[in-house]
Amino acid sequence: MTTRRDAVLMLGAGMVAANTQRAFANEPVRAGADEALFRDYDALGLADLIRRHKISALELLDTTLARADRLHPSINAVVLRHDELARQQLAAGVSGPFAGVPFLLKDLHVRLAGTVTDDGSRFFRGGVADGDDEIVRRYKRAGLVIFGKTASPELGLTGTAESVLHGATHNPWNLGLTAGGSSGGAAAAVAARLLPMAHASDGAGSIRTPASCCGVFGLKPTRARVPIGPLHFEGWNGLSTQHAVTLSVRDSAALLDATAGPEVGSPYIAPPPARSYLQEVDASPGRLRVALVTRPASGTPVDPICVAAAESAAKLLGDLGHHVEHATLPVDFASTNEGMLATLCVSVLKTLKERSVELGRPWAENDIETVTWRLAEMGRKYDGVSYAQARAAFDEAGRAMAVMHERYDIVLSPTLAQPPVPIGVLSLSPVDFDAYIKAVTAFGPFTALYNMTGQPAMSVPLYWSADGLPIGTMFAAAYGNEGLLFRLAGQLERARPWRGRRPSTLG
Repeated sequence: MTTRRDAVLMLGAGMVAANTQRAFANEPVRAGADEALFRDYDALGLADLIRRHKISALELLDTTLARADRLHPSINAVVLRHDELARQQLAAGVSGPFAGVPFLLKDLHVRLAGTVTDDGSRFFRGGVADGDDEIVRRYKRAGLVIFGKTASPELGLTGTAESVLHGATHNPWNLGLTAGGSSGGAAAAVAARLLPMAHASDGAGSIRTPASCCGVFGLKPTRARVPIGPLHFEGWNGLSTQHAVTLSVRDSAALLDATAGPEVGSPYIAPPPARSYLQEVDASPGRLRVALVTRPASGTPVDPICVAAAESAAKLLGDLGHHVEHATLPVDFASTNEGMLATLCVSVLKTLKERSVELGRPWAENDIETVTWRLAEMGRKYDGVSYAQARAAFDEAGRAMAVMHERYDIVLSPTLAQPPVPIGVLSLSPVDFDAYIKAVTAFGPFTALYNMTGQPAMSVPLYWSADGLPIGTMFAAAYGNEGLLFRLAGQLERARPWRGRRPSTLG
């Protein structure tokens, strides 16, 4: 029996062939694998080369592994390697729209059978998964060849990919700066052209933040769009979701086609899409009503370069025929902020308690990083009412944004309030805890709103600073409307393509 997902994958494979032929008709097809492949082709393009026998999947994997070895000392993005498992996967045979394309998982709350996931933490190191998570099964069905995991801060708790366990991930555009977080390893690997896309997750901006810092495309899907089970069905009180960072918009769309949909036991599901997301990329978005927001609900100051990036995107939208006007966010920051703090602290405490049961011992102060320790201690002070109030605050923010989207199709804002900051500023082991809180609050005041409301949002690399740093711009649509984001992203990518921009620091 053919399922809807099988039908979408078959449709995607057919569209891949047509789209790839159109996209790369004027580019030379290489007879063998070399590093130029990673500059010239996205994941669908690589899959097409494999399908047409212009390169073998094993040759591509070997080249990727060699490139990972070469890049590791510079960026420290891939912190766990599963080379032999990847070779075994290829030997067993792969199929699907991404058949034979190398892929990386994030080292955070995702299980790949027979491998370790450290969650960026000494306290979680060493456990071996006895099965695949549902999203990993779907990646494998799509033909992706998983060869490792990318850096995350401990438990994904900050906007950088730095940990005591694995060290700091460096931004390929400037090795002294953060790659963002918590999916910083994924974004750094994609920006450095180690591979064209990588798994990422987002609980308060962790896909969009590193996408902005590293100049790649990052879309956070609607709540419940992508499975996170079977061990659990929600993360961070419903805030967390999974998808990827990519070089191209179409890769993100095709990957969401391959992974979207409920899993067995899902407590609720996202509204089904009208058609394949890959089909949306080439479709016209129509004339959109766009709200330009340059001030976060918190009132946090925004660096002029981030405002300039958003205003540049607004001008581009105007040139493309869309209507743009200034607006403010209609949310109660005090209640959502308190809800976020309660959610974060209680979730950290719960996660540590579950690990303590597995290990048969409580955690000690030298098991976890300073901020993690402080959040867990704060978690003990919250009660059930506080946690319920948090979800109520998020739901009220969702209603307020839904009303806003009756007037506007898209909300446009800076992704971040600052350019990428130096490594160490957002570390979970700071010398001064209060300074850390100020720094993390100043860095990313825009992104978490859409985790609270469950809306889809994307960071698009449309702007670079005078000193060569990518500055992302964020676009959000109404709940369940990733299709509109992909239509807009496809239009933006055609109008102001970014894949030709590559970090010079890595050659």
